[in-house]
Amino acid sequence: MTTAHENDAARPLALVTGVGRTAGIGAGIAGRLAADGWNVALTLWTPYDERMTWGVEPGATDAVTRTLAAHGAATAAVEADLSDPDAPAFVFDEVERRLGPVTALVMCHCESVDSGLLDTTVESFDRHFAVNARATWLLIREYGRRFTGAHGTGRIVALTSDHTVGNLPYGASKGALDRITLAAAHELAHLGVTANAVNPGPVDTGWMSAETRERMLRLTPLGRLGTPLDTANLVSFLCSPQGQWINGQLLMSNGGLG
Repeated sequence: MTTAHENDAARPLALVTGVGRTAGIGAGIAGRLAADGWNVALTLWTPYDERMTWGVEPGATDAVTRTLAAHGAATAAVEADLSDPDAPAFVFDEVERRLGPVTALVMCHCESVDSGLLDTTVESFDRHFAVNARATWLLIREYGRRFTGAHGTGRIVALTSDHTVGNLPYGASKGALDRITLAAAHELAHLGVTANAVNPGPVDTGWMSAETRERMLRLTPLGRLGTPLDTANLVSFLCSPQGQWINGQLLMSNGGLG
């Protein structure tokens, strides 16, 4: 799906991965960037949602793109299995063909299945690293190879997590994502691209049990859970001209969760 507007040339393009549901952090970020004046391309992978407890949200892509278009954004949605090493190049090919070159790469995609040290399978471990770590590297590599924007305008933001206990492959692969992303701040310095990782803390997008929700509320000084908009506000700043000096950082955006 692609939508276009007459003033597209004046709007930079952000590629936001992992936007499969309207309640997700990716959708919140995409909406905020569109409101900020970005065109927005997004990726999704329906089979992931199908095997998760929340299931597929019918019409989610249409709903998200309508929201973006209401802010004047041109949009493109690309279905892509990021566990496939060929997927990142395919995504960039499709996005460039439909909307043009990417200025900001915001990675919200993930594989996240709870399991610990004793019950994680090799297959699950490998899938988590393929999606959360390898795909992050390959997306950044494609971005770096193709970036043609003005020096100082490029942005990379990746969402991370410090959760490991009972969620070993997710947390371990997110740790690898951190290192890959922060390396980009130095290795892409010649392009004037900034790269940061953001840990949004626990944001209830449909995965929390009542017990988890109560525990997170007790541990958060502000007495509420994080929302996709909380994360989107920080990503918005990092992608703005005012956010240029924030570079090579792992940022906590979790309301002071202790």
